[in-house]
Amino acid sequence: MPTVRPYRPDDRSALADICVRTGDAGEDARALYSDPDLLPSIFVMPYVEFEPALAFVVDDDGLAVGYVVGTSDTPAFVEWFRREWLPGLAERYPRLVGRPVTPTDSMIGLLHAPERMLVPEVAAYPAHLHIDLLPAYQRAGHGRGLMTQLLLALGVQGVAAVHLGMLSANTRARAFYDRMGFHEIPVPAAPGTTYLGRATITS
Repeated sequence: MPTVRPYRPDDRSALADICVRTGDAGEDARALYSDPDLLPSIFVMPYVEFEPALAFVVDDDGLAVGYVVGTSDTPAFVEWFRREWLPGLAERYPRLVGRPVTPTDSMIGLLHAPERMLVPEVAAYPAHLHIDLLPAYQRAGHGRGLMTQLLLALGVQGVAAVHLGMLSANTRARAFYDRMGFHEIPVPAAPGTTYLGRATITS
């Protein structure tokens, strides 16, 4: 049976693959992005580099098939991303000139704008997270297991609350977060994106 365990460095390639296979609002994004490293470089790898203790995976016979990653301190993560993470990627993914045209353009824009994560309305929820499961492992309780482990880990660190941002159109994901006790945080300046938050777990 698949089980939830802490992230290990040898999970990196599996996590990158999961990120791409779920990167189109939960669907396979491989057709959208010719570079398979782009999405993981934004949404997974900086988290396991910055705060690996807040990364957990669903393990099926030694292979990671789902993950949750997060940071306990979004402003500190943004500062580190700008100072330490982005310079190593800027040559491979140079800053765009002009408006984005393709999905790749849009993602490169996100890569170069880590300050987008500093949303005033969620300041009382200092941690944030990303969670993804391969389709074959969804709707089986594994997402709940991942989320519970992260909420516990944040609570042990003394972090009171966590938030996430999601595409408003992703109704399946929203139903999961509702079941996990998240509530909506109004952010008027983010059309198409829904912000959700909840308290962490202390025991």
